[in-house]
Amino acid sequence: MSAEGFFLQAFVYLAAAVIAVPLAKRIGLGSVLGYLVAGLVIGPFGLGFVGAEGADVMHFAEFGVVMMLFVIGLELEPALLWRLRRPIVGLGGLQVLLTMLAFTGVAMAIGLPWPQALAVGMTLSLSSTAIVLQTLAERGQLKTTGGQSAFSVLLFQDVAVIPMLALMPLLAVRAQGAAVEGGVHEVADTWIAGMPAWMATLTVLGAVAAIVLGGRYLLQPVFRVLGSVRMREVFTAASLLLVIGIALLMSRVGLSPALGTFLAGVVLANSEYRHELEADVEPFKGLLLGLFFISVGASMDVGLVIDRPGLVVGVALGIVTLKFGVLAALARLFGMGLDEALLFALALPQVGEFGFVLFSFATQEGVLDSSVTDPLVASVALSMAVTPLLLIVNERFLCPRFGIREAPKRAPDQIEERNSVLIAGFGAFGSTLGRLLTANQIPTTVLDIDPERVQLLRSVGLEVYYGDATRSDLLKVAGAAEADLLVVAVDSPEGTMEVARTALKNFPNLTVMARAFDWQDAHELLEIGVHRVYRGSLDASLRMGAEALTMLGFRSYQAERASQKFLRHDEESLRELTLVRRQDRSRYLSVVRQRIEDLETLLRADLGGEELDRDAGWDPESVRADFGGDLEE
Repeated sequence: MSAEGFFLQAFVYLAAAVIAVPLAKRIGLGSVLGYLVAGLVIGPFGLGFVGAEGADVMHFAEFGVVMMLFVIGLELEPALLWRLRRPIVGLGGLQVLLTMLAFTGVAMAIGLPWPQALAVGMTLSLSSTAIVLQTLAERGQLKTTGGQSAFSVLLFQDVAVIPMLALMPLLAVRAQGAAVEGGVHEVADTWIAGMPAWMATLTVLGAVAAIVLGGRYLLQPVFRVLGSVRMREVFTAASLLLVIGIALLMSRVGLSPALGTFLAGVVLANSEYRHELEADVEPFKGLLLGLFFISVGASMDVGLVIDRPGLVVGVALGIVTLKFGVLAALARLFGMGLDEALLFALALPQVGEFGFVLFSFATQEGVLDSSVTDPLVASVALSMAVTPLLLIVNERFLCPRFGIREAPKRAPDQIEERNSVLIAGFGAFGSTLGRLLTANQIPTTVLDIDPERVQLLRSVGLEVYYGDATRSDLLKVAGAAEADLLVVAVDSPEGTMEVARTALKNFPNLTVMARAFDWQDAHELLEIGVHRVYRGSLDASLRMGAEALTMLGFRSYQAERASQKFLRHDEESLRELTLVRRQDRSRYLSVVRQRIEDLETLLRADLGGEELDRDAGWDPESVRADFGGDLEE
């Protein structure tokens, strides 16, 4: 392909995505269907902008699947898996097993050999993570019992894709008696080609062990060094290098690249660099997956749908009906109420985006041919399209008749990495605040840009993640969209301002508290909309001043009252002066002088106030003095 042809193809694909996806999301169909429709429009059966070169694009776009598995691995933290272990393993495992067996039986009944039938059954047992989670979240149903059960099943399905991908080449061998020519992983191109069986096995196990051990012991210091450079593009390059390197390693030992990147993601799930890695890989993953789905849409046999609409619609209805029956039975078996069971069963009867991946992979490996996959791919897309409609029917017609829809519940404070408080910066200021919150059972998610500090704090048992809080994508990954409060405690005024601007712009429902280094910083933070501003030196100065007054002969209550009066007056002055600074800077200095005079007048008047006599009761020194010093300590 010439340079001009490459740029033309890139322009066509990007234009199709930019136009189709927002339209699809606007009408509630989701981004995946938007990409598929875009592919249909620009493909050979549409406008014809994409032709035979689409196969080359498909091979490039499949790397998006590898990145998706890496991100899924990063999200599978042991704490999350343990908390959802029963619905994940029990409900999710039974759903995949029973649905797979049911579809395999149907496929064998219509004449497919068992290897092909099993490939079809495995693929159709999966549901759409992207469509289901997005639709449930938009309707406020994700935190219900039915929604959480659906999430658990989707989580198990994401993990189940790994052995399914690994089984496809084996099914090809069983189906044809030999490796399929033209498959993705040709034996001649691997390191294990020609090796004895025992040596090939050791090589494969060694590659897997290298990923696990390297991720646990080698990558941490490497990322720490890269983080100390403080150049985002270098860290992004390292993230892509990690994914590509692992994919190449797995390919060379004859395994699925997705398997290797998934393992690496799981190993790094508890790393302090998890959020940074996820934020770096996410844009590339999303773009390449979008390209993959566009390629699938462009390669879809629309002529078959037009010539045999009854076949495609009938297969789609059969898929949805059979999966609904299995899901409804499992929901009742696991004790869900009728309304919860309906939500659960109507959320998951479609086939997911991994259906396109597995069907494409099965075709390339020679397990299935196009005469089988073409109508199935069209039916998969149709089953995905009806999912939002099924949930609308459930919400408007079924729930009011068969049960009261469960109200969304407040997310528990202990949800892993979706805490109510985010802290950006964990130096002396941020760590004191963070430890105070933690000691009072308030869970926090902490981000810090200094890799050496992150290492030190994690070594003493504090959960701190490496990451640049000035990045909106990183804040989103850390849970800013769901959090209640962001505490900005970074070490520089410039950094504080940048974090605050990013948070206020991208997360308008998030309350932002920030440390200011002086009056100038405080004014600027208030001007951009920060909700609460705290000057780091103010409280320490007032505390020292109160103790100085006590040492100079003031009673404790007098010193405490004076410091509190000063604090309230100073905060009022700060907000008043910020408003004056915006409107009329020429009046600023005169208002400052007036506020200083007002404060001195207020404190002098307070010294002679009657309230002091009432407040003296809580001061131990004054009580002892009243009793002639006879009270014991």
